[in-house]
Amino acid sequence: MGMKLSHFNFELPDELLAEYPSENRDEARLMVLNRKEQTIEHKQFKDILDYFEPEDVMVLNNTKVFPARLYGNKEKTGARIEVFLLRELNPETKLWDVLVDPARKIRIGNKLYFGDDESLVAEVIDNTTSRGRTLRFLYDGSYEDFRKKLKELGETPLPKYIKRNVEPEDQERYQTIYAKEEGAVAAPTAGLHFSKHLLKRLEIKGVDFAEVTLHVGLGTFSPVEVEDLSKHKMDSEEAFIEKKATQTINKAKLENRRVCAVGTTVMRVLESSVSSNHTLNEFGGWTNKFIFPPYDFSIANCMITNFHTPKSTLLMMISAFAGHDFMKRAYEEAVKEKYRFYTYGDAMLII
Repeated sequence: MGMKLSHFNFELPDELLAEYPSENRDEARLMVLNRKEQTIEHKQFKDILDYFEPEDVMVLNNTKVFPARLYGNKEKTGARIEVFLLRELNPETKLWDVLVDPARKIRIGNKLYFGDDESLVAEVIDNTTSRGRTLRFLYDGSYEDFRKKLKELGETPLPKYIKRNVEPEDQERYQTIYAKEEGAVAAPTAGLHFSKHLLKRLEIKGVDFAEVTLHVGLGTFSPVEVEDLSKHKMDSEEAFIEKKATQTINKAKLENRRVCAVGTTVMRVLESSVSSNHTLNEFGGWTNKFIFPPYDFSIANCMITNFHTPKSTLLMMISAFAGHDFMKRAYEEAVKEKYRFYTYGDAMLII
């Protein structure tokens, strides 16, 4: 019998939800799970340095979060509507896939006005899901100016479970220091623990880095609602692996070195492009890969991750990688030792 949704439920006290990150990125706590020895150690994130040798590879997701949450007013009624930008469908016609809240008020043909001067207007042209809509933005100006306007009006899209208001500092806090390819609506959170100083020290030690891109979508936070996991459908996310990254990673694999996926998003993109002889291929396109136990991983033999929500697809992947019983034991210990969970929480290294 395969694993069911109920295998991934656990009690998480509210106070373990991290509303803010550690003051210094690399001083979050780190739980180290050794799969072979079945041991658990408690460290600080910067101690990660001790677990890597020269020519081991860390694979980073270089996606960059854009300020995807906008607030507009509905024509005539002036009702305040939250618009969450999911993905751009067509740059020329400024068509976007979005989520709206409250959705019941937003129908095809409605217009929404953004900004104090209402310089940006959007028209609803389609219903896609209960909360999903297709919007056409109307804007006088070049495409570059339009994108600038979205940035200006948008807010850092912190996950809903962070209950406080967004602060100006979140713009930087909610971005990895190596983010460069804009397109995500959520940060690849495992990477938030790296400081410039720590990356430099890893580099000096001789650790290699490979970059891949997976533009994290909101599907990352979509709850699994079916008990039979094989029936869950993942949202598709856009991903890219370039030749340079495949060469670095395949060489390390060949030499039996550590290939460490920094985050579940990296693990997903790596496992989405495996050749028949278990090496990594170049990739450009969409992936809806859903990893849950039992699963044989082909590329990475080590991963860094955060502590995830009960019943989430992220927790299922960790369980497949660490082994379900070991993962359960680690999470019980994390709750007992008051590790901080989710986006701004503490980290786990699985070797």
